[in-house]
Amino acid sequence: MPRNTLTPDRIVRAAIELLDEEGLDGLNMRSLGGRLNSAATAVYWHVKTKDELVRLAVDALYDEVELPDLDSTDWRTAATAQATGMHALLTRHPWFVQAFGSHLVYGPGMARSDNHSLGIYEKAGFAPADADRAAATVLMFVLGSALGPASQVSLTRRLRKNDGDAERQLADTLARSAEIAMRFPLLRERLDTPAAADYAAAPDNSFEFGLQAILDGFEARLAAAKRPGR
Repeated sequence: MPRNTLTPDRIVRAAIELLDEEGLDGLNMRSLGGRLNSAATAVYWHVKTKDELVRLAVDALYDEVELPDLDSTDWRTAATAQATGMHALLTRHPWFVQAFGSHLVYGPGMARSDNHSLGIYEKAGFAPADADRAAATVLMFVLGSALGPASQVSLTRRLRKNDGDAERQLADTLARSAEIAMRFPLLRERLDTPAAADYAAAPDNSFEFGLQAILDGFEARLAAAKRPGR
């Protein structure tokens, strides 16, 4: 592909595909150029560094999260929809949450999402400063909820590259972890239930439970602020 047929958008989309397949460690300009049937030097004409490419890829993915209409939706439904959409995005693109901890990320997609989050919590009744805190609390919960699965994808990929039998290593580690956990009464009771056969797995619906618990807390806080004498 000649250099003049490349565009930043095509490069970013190809980078997202590569990141989904190989993770952050697998992204390099040579591999990306091969995917685009172009020389790595041609890619550099449009995107100067790998860090810049990751930033652009992260920002582009924000478009996958549907922003609920605040004029036709109550704040709690809107908050649930946006948080759930963001969590689904992180599940589809496991490298995304890791990029937050290793790259400077910003852009119009991210700003649009952040602005909408503030609108949700101001609609709920929070003052601007507390709306900012509420939005940050939910975002940190969403990122934290996705970190475990994302790390699992990255770990499995690394183990496969090292010796090719990632599944055996993971199974052995989980077995040893469960054996140790059985020494402790509450962990033993949890592991004795069929739903918790995998020591490392989060219980079903943990994300939904945690998100609704946070929103319950917000609702209680807003109700308390309206009581006489407050």
